[in-house]
Amino acid sequence: MNRTALPRSRRIVPVVAVAAAAALTLAGCSSSSGGKKAEEEEAGNVSAGKASTPRMTIAMVTHAPSGDTFWDTIRKGAEAAAAKDNVKLIYSNDENAGDQANLVQNAIDQKVDGIAVTLAKPDALKAVVAKAEKAGIPVVGLNAGLSVWKQQGLLSFFGQDESVSGQALGSKLNGTGAKHALCVIQAQGDVNLEQRCDGVKKTFSGKTDILYVNGTDMPSVKSTITAKLKQDSSIDEVVTLGAPIALTAEQAVSEGGSKAKIATFDLNKDLVSAIQNGKIQFAVDQQPYLQGYLAVDSLWLYKTNGNFSGGGEQPVLTGPAFVDKSNVDAVAKFAAKGTR
Repeated sequence: MNRTALPRSRRIVPVVAVAAAAALTLAGCSSSSGGKKAEEEEAGNVSAGKASTPRMTIAMVTHAPSGDTFWDTIRKGAEAAAAKDNVKLIYSNDENAGDQANLVQNAIDQKVDGIAVTLAKPDALKAVVAKAEKAGIPVVGLNAGLSVWKQQGLLSFFGQDESVSGQALGSKLNGTGAKHALCVIQAQGDVNLEQRCDGVKKTFSGKTDILYVNGTDMPSVKSTITAKLKQDSSIDEVVTLGAPIALTAEQAVSEGGSKAKIATFDLNKDLVSAIQNGKIQFAVDQQPYLQGYLAVDSLWLYKTNGNFSGGGEQPVLTGPAFVDKSNVDAVAKFAAKGTR
C-alpha cells in the first residue's frame, strides 16, 4: 500500500489516541448483525450513535482456529467499531494459511472497501495482500505480522511485539523462583507463538524447554503436557500461549501430580477466574478487543478522512500488560462481558 498518497504532515500519531478513546467509549458494543436493543444489552447499554458517513464494507480475515475465545474477543471489538462507523463487517477465518489467503481473495472479489488481516504466516499471504493493494483496497494488519506489515505495504498494524512480550514474561518468572520452564506452542510455525517462547528463553534465567501440541485437540493437549510433566519432574513452570491451553494445562498439572505453576499469554472469562482463585499465576494481556476495534476503525478513518493510525510508519501497540492477583478484579467485570 502506497503510504505517500497523502502529504507527510497528515500522517500523524494523535489519530491513535482518537481511535483508542473511541474504543474505550464503546467498550462492550456488539455486532451490527443483531438488533439495536440486543446490541445495547450485550454492551451494557453503552451507545454512542452511528456515523453518518456512507455505508462501506470491510472484511476481516484472521488465522483463528475454531472455538478459541481469544478470537471471539477480537471479533467483538471489530463488530463494535463496525456498528459505530456504519460499516458492514464480513468476518472470516481459517488457521490454514493457504485457505486464509483464499478468504482474502474472496474479499477482493467482493470489492470490499477495506481489509483487515492477520499475518501469522506472512509468506503465504504476501501475494494476495499485494493483489488487494493493486486493486486499490486499503489493508491493515492486526495481531500477527508486526515484523512484516511495512514490507508488505499495509497501512497500519495493531497488536503487540511478541518478542518483547515473551521477554517480559521471562523476566517476571525470574522473580517467582522458577528454575525450569516448559513453553507450550499450540500451532507449530505460527510466527507469533514462536516469538513468544523465544522471548521467554532470552530473559528467563532458568532452563526453558519447548513443547509442541495440537491446539485444536484439547484431550491431546492435556495428555501431551501430562506425559511431559511425568517424564521430567524438574519442570516447575508451564508457560502457555493462550487461555484455553492454560486451563487445559492446569488440568494436566493436577492429573500428573506435578507441582508446576502456570503462567500464560492472553485472557478469557474462565482464565480471569483462574487467576482470581490462584490456579493461574498471571497472564500477559494484549487487549484483543482493542485490536479488532482499531483495525476496523482505522480503515473507516482512512476512507473518510485520509488518516493513518501510527502515522503510517509505527505500529499501534495494544500490549503487553500483566494481569495478576493485584489487578485481576478490575479486569473481571469486562471479561464477564467477553470484551477482555
